[in-house]
Amino acid sequence: MKKEKLTARKADINSLYEESVQCPEFEVGFIKKLFKKYYKSRCRSLREDFCASALISAEWVLDNKDNTSLSVDLDRKMIDAAKKTASEKLQNEQRSRMKIRYGDSSKYKGDIVDCILATNFSYFVFKDRQKLIKYFSNAYNQLKKKGLFMLDAFGGYEAHQLLEERTKHKNFTYVWDQSSFNPITHEIQCYIHFEFPDKTKKNKAFSYNWRLWTLPEIQECLREAGFRYVDIYMQGWDDEKDEETEKFYKVTKCDADPAWVAYLVARK
Repeated sequence: MKKEKLTARKADINSLYEESVQCPEFEVGFIKKLFKKYYKSRCRSLREDFCASALISAEWVLDNKDNTSLSVDLDRKMIDAAKKTASEKLQNEQRSRMKIRYGDSSKYKGDIVDCILATNFSYFVFKDRQKLIKYFSNAYNQLKKKGLFMLDAFGGYEAHQLLEERTKHKNFTYVWDQSSFNPITHEIQCYIHFEFPDKTKKNKAFSYNWRLWTLPEIQECLREAGFRYVDIYMQGWDDEKDEETEKFYKVTKCDADPAWVAYLVARK
């Protein structure tokens, strides 16, 4: 039976987002690798803040029968999407190890965990320094003594530009749109659009109004929140293919690339 082509009317934006932006297998593998590196032991419990459809939490539970996850989000639509992820990807026993909670990640109190994850630049929603530190402080308090707080960030001089980047996928095109940037406040307005072979579009499927925090600022706020150690991991580069690799390396210095993605790993 011939599969119907995707159109703007038929497409599910959460599924498109997951295919375009997320790679839960990588995230889970990276968490496991770093935790073993720092603590010579296995990471068992994960809290995924700003969890959206909680794809990483589901993958975490699937990865090991002893793993547990806690998914937190303030958007009730995303909580519904997370529950859908759990019902579609997990069996009953696995779902019992994946808690999904509606709440504000900057003050939600739950199980004390081995690792807290905030990806896809979600914490950039906190534009005020004190609000960012409040979130980091809550993460600190919800983390075990031997735990990791992992965040991602992006930057480079292209991050200050107005641009649209298109990435072609099998049945659609993903469009990252940096619509406006204010150098005085570092506020940035971004959108995700999706385009389809029949020329239909889902414009502004996702909207982000953030502060583009710099790596020094984030490190300072983490330390003010109580974290003693903060390491930076930058994405590698393949000279032969002239593209980024999937590997991230701990660095203290890097080139002034036009665009980069980094992970920050904070410890008590």
